[in-house]
Amino acid sequence: MTAACLFAAGTLVATLADPAFSVAWTHSVAKTRWVESYRVEGVSLRLIEASVEGSGAGMEPPPEAVRRDGRWHWRPGRALPELVLARSRHAGDYALCTAGGCRELAALAGPPVDGEAVVIRPCAHGAAAGVSLTR
Repeated sequence: MTAACLFAAGTLVATLADPAFSVAWTHSVAKTRWVESYRVEGVSLRLIEASVEGSGAGMEPPPEAVRRDGRWHWRPGRALPELVLARSRHAGDYALCTAGGCRELAALAGPPVDGEAVVIRPCAHGAAAGVSLTR
């Protein structure tokens, strides 16, 4: 398993051919950008790096974070079975990026529906062909 599968309302909506990807969003209250970079490793998603422009409203960087290029950066390194992205039509959507570029999550999974989430997890063997993200 080296691809990540995206599910919306329990249905497979996209498969990322690239095992490395990042998810970015702007906090709805603090208006600061948060970015998390992941890599598919077997049956897990490894959180490689996280960064945020500022702190506050539940977005405090950990003590080991380093300030670089106007952002706090740190390397959590933890493995997750899946990533659940809660979405709301009242907040900005997520951007999903690979080496091929970035796309708004709405372009892959449809517009946000309150109470529904997009789930990203490693694909099972034989998953649908991957999609490439382009700008």
